[in-house]
Amino acid sequence: MKLSARDAPGYFARPDSDKMGLLIYGGDAMRIALKRQEVIAGLVGPKGEEEMRLTRMAAADVRRDPALLSDAIKAVGFFPGPRVAFVEDATETHAEAILPSLQDWRRGDAQVVVAAGALKPTSKLRKYFEAHKDAYAAAIYDNPPSRTEIESELQRAGLTALSSEALRDLSALAMTIDPGDFRQTLEKLVIYKHGDPAPATPQDVAAVAPATTEAEIDDMLDIVAEAKSGEIGPLMQRLRAQGVQPVTLCIGLMRHFRTLYAVAAAPGGPGEGINRVRPPVFGPRRDKVLRQAQGWGVERLQQALTVITETDLSLRSAAQTAPAMALVERAMIRLAMMARR
Repeated sequence: MKLSARDAPGYFARPDSDKMGLLIYGGDAMRIALKRQEVIAGLVGPKGEEEMRLTRMAAADVRRDPALLSDAIKAVGFFPGPRVAFVEDATETHAEAILPSLQDWRRGDAQVVVAAGALKPTSKLRKYFEAHKDAYAAAIYDNPPSRTEIESELQRAGLTALSSEALRDLSALAMTIDPGDFRQTLEKLVIYKHGDPAPATPQDVAAVAPATTEAEIDDMLDIVAEAKSGEIGPLMQRLRAQGVQPVTLCIGLMRHFRTLYAVAAAPGGPGEGINRVRPPVFGPRRDKVLRQAQGWGVERLQQALTVITETDLSLRSAAQTAPAMALVERAMIRLAMMARR
């Protein structure tokens, strides 16, 4: 049976232990790993591996010795409860070794979970699981988790109080970072709010969001946009010491001021523009961007984009003689002075 994108999250959260198994496949290995962990935990419970009710095996090992999977399916465990035979890193080349063992499956045997990479519609693995009345096949696409999935994940972890603004910011964050990092962020948020009955806020999300060099670059962009020219030099030295390249800063400037322009020039005004800008801006940064866009205005933002474009062209010019970092720093100071007018 083929699970649709709409039905799959519900099955992952509450898998059916009476079925033969699940094929979960897609191009993003991290997303596949997170979903199969959720399914296996739902089938065998938190002590399943400890009680030896979970058997893991690589698809390459099954290909060398198909009896590994057959034995795991038919084995009788020492502890009562559902059992799972998990085959990881499967590809279409492993289908000939995996499928015969599934054909001998009977109720009471271990449920089979197969995690695979991207599979074509003509794949034998896909066709078998999609056509089997006691099996499921689910494709995992490279889409970030939906609001409903994020909320359900937090509720399962024990965080039930979540403001709509915090959920909005988590949804935006999920679009910008790796799924593994996002899962860790959710775990940090649950720990951060442990024992606090107040709903999680955007400030709480910002407190647990991953800190990277990009955060310091964002600080620099805010300094420029808020006319704090005296702070440009010290932060520039720190970024240079971290190995940040001039072109990276120039790209960051262009991205930030284009965002400000999109917010300021929106038909419904900046208040409407901040809701429609892509990629979304979340947390306290959302208020900063809105305030900066309102302060600059459309006309000055057009002038700022001209300055940034000229700087970018100078960096790429073969005739450039001035140090690249000095060019960028000069452009930043010029922009900060423009913001004061």
